[in-house]
Amino acid sequence: MALVSEFLGQLTLSYGGEEEPKFPTVVPARDFDPARDAARIDTAIKTKGVDEQTIIDILTRRSYEQRREIAFDYERIAKKDLVAALKGALSGSLEALMLGLMKSTAQFDATELKASMKGLGTDEETLIELVCSRNNEELTEIKKVYRDMFKKELEKDIAGDTSGDFAKLLLALVQTKRDEPTNVVDYQKIDDDARSLYEAGVKRKGTDVVTWISIMSQRSIPHLQKVFERYKSYSPYDMKESIRKEVKGDLEKSFLTLVECFENRQLYFANRLYDAMKSKGAKEKVVTRILVSRCEVDLMKIRTEFKRQHKKSLYQTIAVSSGVSHTG
Repeated sequence: MALVSEFLGQLTLSYGGEEEPKFPTVVPARDFDPARDAARIDTAIKTKGVDEQTIIDILTRRSYEQRREIAFDYERIAKKDLVAALKGALSGSLEALMLGLMKSTAQFDATELKASMKGLGTDEETLIELVCSRNNEELTEIKKVYRDMFKKELEKDIAGDTSGDFAKLLLALVQTKRDEPTNVVDYQKIDDDARSLYEAGVKRKGTDVVTWISIMSQRSIPHLQKVFERYKSYSPYDMKESIRKEVKGDLEKSFLTLVECFENRQLYFANRLYDAMKSKGAKEKVVTRILVSRCEVDLMKIRTEFKRQHKKSLYQTIAVSSGVSHTG
């Protein structure tokens, strides 16, 4: 487990040379030599007991595109597939982490979605996190990759695994009908939407969930941020309080995730990481999923939000939650 926490911690650090990268923590390595990396990994795998640290050091400090080049050279040198070799050499959490890094962000998300709907019972928590926190562009790419990888449509699988209003909301989001942000602020539409959300929920007996779904799945994020602000002038409760009063279960969790991501997506991920590590028997899968899926997207910002909100570094929190003390 010590190595796993080392690895997770490393993903949160940045190795971008002098220039501080804006959002990702994992950026392309300079002076990159895929053949040299492939040879080092080959030696590490063949070492008695496996030199896991070398594998971690290389794969966490290369971008996905660079990892693909390493895999190509590895196959040439070792005459076998790198993913298969890693599967054979590693086990448990470390294996899951390394195999996750060998996928693109969209492939990783698609695989996690598939796993959340596989077999008996659905892992709603993962499904909610992945569908409700991804933007139009990310969801469009995930759908395409999902189709390529599993020869099935993501919408069909979600529809077959969920039901009721929860299914309607997820499917509306996966249809990626959200407006793109514009420079025009439509105050009338902001007011209309705020009033509609109020009249569909807090103002009436029961909830007109369809109205909530259509507004929250179709409007642009900057527009919705203004709608939630305006909403407070109609409702005695803010949007999140209204959601808690009006709906329950997976639907409640989904709407809350959406609103949190509209307000500050990186803070949502930071809080999710904090909660996962705070729980007894730290939810390693949640931590791994967020770090692997966001390390080339916005983990730098997530790290900043984590420190701002929880007054300690993400790196140290990972080390402590894994029972490893590490300075850094």
